[in-house]
Amino acid sequence: MSVSRRALVVVGLVAAGLLLLGACAAGANPVVSPRGYGFWWGLWHGIILPITFLVSLFTDTVNIYEVDNNGNWYDFGFVLGLAFFSAPVLALRGRRS
Repeated sequence: MSVSRRALVVVGLVAAGLLLLGACAAGANPVVSPRGYGFWWGLWHGIILPITFLVSLFTDTVNIYEVDNNGNWYDFGFVLGLAFFSAPVLALRGRRS
């Protein structure tokens, strides 16, 4: 891999990381709150769980799981989102061995 290509990959990863961190900053509007968080919100919360967990260690205003959800569909999305994040990490880990 050439130096310029490696630099492009590093810049891309940094940009993706900043985008992911920025996505975790937004919260629900307290004036217009949904009736319950469904599948898509569960999927999103599962995907951003690792960063949300780190932020939740330092503040009381961030939770890793939305309690006001609509039940099984939120849970399914949450687990699916967590698997979406975990699968590439586990695949890379097994590849190094």
